[in-house]
Amino acid sequence: MRRALLAVLALLAALPASAQDWNPDRPVRIIVPFPPGGATDLIARIFAERASRDLPNRWVVENRSGANGNIGMAAVAQSAPDGYTLGACTIGNCAINPSIYARMPFDIATDVVPVFWSGSVMNALVVRTDHPARDFAGFVEWARREGNRANFSSSGFGASNHLLGEFMNGRLGLSMQHVPFRGGAPAMQAVMQGATQMFFENTPTLIGAIRGGQLRALAVSGRERDPALPEVPTLAESGMADSVIEPWFGYMAPRGTPPHIVARLNALLNEANADPEVQKRLRDLGARPEGGPPERFAGHVRAEVARWRQVVEQNRIERIAE
Repeated sequence: MRRALLAVLALLAALPASAQDWNPDRPVRIIVPFPPGGATDLIARIFAERASRDLPNRWVVENRSGANGNIGMAAVAQSAPDGYTLGACTIGNCAINPSIYARMPFDIATDVVPVFWSGSVMNALVVRTDHPARDFAGFVEWARREGNRANFSSSGFGASNHLLGEFMNGRLGLSMQHVPFRGGAPAMQAVMQGATQMFFENTPTLIGAIRGGQLRALAVSGRERDPALPEVPTLAESGMADSVIEPWFGYMAPRGTPPHIVARLNALLNEANADPEVQKRLRDLGARPEGGPPERFAGHVRAEVARWRQVVEQNRIERIAE
């Protein structure tokens, strides 16, 4: 924690005077392009509350869902570049959608600018507690026997949990069928009710049902085990090497937002990130705090766009014409 605080102090000291002098004099709006209650929404509310705690006006979170996050991010791209609008950028709407949609309503490379990387999570593969598979290897054996009778939930066509299922099909020679839902909550409910057999979703969405005994986690997709689920092995530990997939969250501003305003917003969010209470709340959700300068987030987004383009092409996933 001391290291994080020192990093924030160093970042502030390096800011130009104009960045340190600028403070928002009305509420900053964070547009979350997904419904309330999911990981993107929960993390945004934690940062909005803490980043504006010492400012005259509290920041607000506005949920504007649709088209796998494209509608909300398009609204961000079209907003005034004055520092009062941020958009929640995720692995889905900022890295996967450019390869899934034939026409995008915004260009991630030119219509928005990176501000802050708020956190990363792992995905957990879950089944009902009465599923015959007791571990990941057992699930793969079961799925091979079932063939195309095995199916998996997703929160929508092109969502990261859709591509994770297709990724497993391609890597392991499975033929699981994809069943899309409108959001993570109904996709999770489908597994609990037995309508689908598997869901590969980020930990914050699933953690309550796992801890409550309604779902059983068989594997997580991170480099290391998830501190929120320390007994659950990684995919690599379970025999599926080179399968690190960690959904992430951050904030973008409209193109043309002045650099000193971007720097000030980044500093406010880094200050929030260094708060021990914020760190605890994020980790309790199953999220790993990230932070750092805008350039760090920009580099990560570029790498992820390239990675998921390759996954889409290799698995011959049909593009959405809309």
